[in-house]
Amino acid sequence: MIIAGVVAGVIAYTELTGRLTSLETSRELFEADLLKKSEQLPTDQEQYMLIEDLYKTTEKLEITQEQNMTNKVNIEFLKAQLEKALSDIEDLKDKVRANGKSAH
Repeated sequence: MIIAGVVAGVIAYTELTGRLTSLETSRELFEADLLKKSEQLPTDQEQYMLIEDLYKTTEKLEITQEQNMTNKVNIEFLKAQLEKALSDIEDLKDKVRANGKSAH
């Protein structure tokens, strides 16, 4: 029973120290980021914002381009089907005309 209590205490201590270490590391990284940002000039910050906006715009354009490529394939397929249908209609018209001439 005492051994189980000691084991539980050691595990709890290990978890607690691990969590404290993690929090301290996070705090130090956060402070370093704040210091780094405070050293940037406003023009640098503006440039970073513009670059970020350009990346977002580029991603949107890539998505639009992919959609347009899909549309082009669909349009070409439908165009081929329409041409075949028109050809079939002309063939049927010719057959109807031929039947009309032979009936008289």
